[in-house]
Amino acid sequence: MPRPNQAALEFLLTRRSRPAKLFTAPVPSPEALDEILAAALRVPDHGKLEPWRLVVVEGAAFARLADLAEARARTLGGDAEKIAKGRGQYDLGRLAVVVISSPKPAEKVPQVEQVLSAGALCMNLVSVASAAGWGACWLTGWPAHDATFRAQAFGCTEGETVAGIVHIGTPPPEDAPKDAPDRPRPDLARIVTRLAP
Repeated sequence: MPRPNQAALEFLLTRRSRPAKLFTAPVPSPEALDEILAAALRVPDHGKLEPWRLVVVEGAAFARLADLAEARARTLGGDAEKIAKGRGQYDLGRLAVVVISSPKPAEKVPQVEQVLSAGALCMNLVSVASAAGWGACWLTGWPAHDATFRAQAFGCTEGETVAGIVHIGTPPPEDAPKDAPDRPRPDLARIVTRLAP
């Protein structure tokens, strides 16, 4: 019989993202962040290719990214809403880890598996940071999907994309009013198919 880790199961069954805009200081120290990153990097990585890289954003870098997003929105003819959405997470950010999907040429490891590994890294990062007691939220936003912005902001080269921007900070206190009720969770009977033996 397997021996379940009940505390880990309870954590995963009740984990939820909180909006990054609600996070406050402090943020993890460099040492605490390194521990979070080391645990998060224990992710499925077929072929040991490391088809991702990380960019840590903190301090004044957020203002630079917000200005860059605004400039890019204006170049694209964006309206006030597009500009506000582009600046939003950077204007409010305190600490974020940008997960860059960086697939490698590999005959035996399909590109889709490498991209999924970057997504798994994002989810692992959210879970590990949350387990360490921090608030964590996985975002992207339109600038992250714009090739020019991601090249200027994060040094992305051709073939690299932003899998996620994981904001980490101090979450609201447990007794604080909830920002929103937990979202409805999927109905297993509707989405799971079981193939009989």
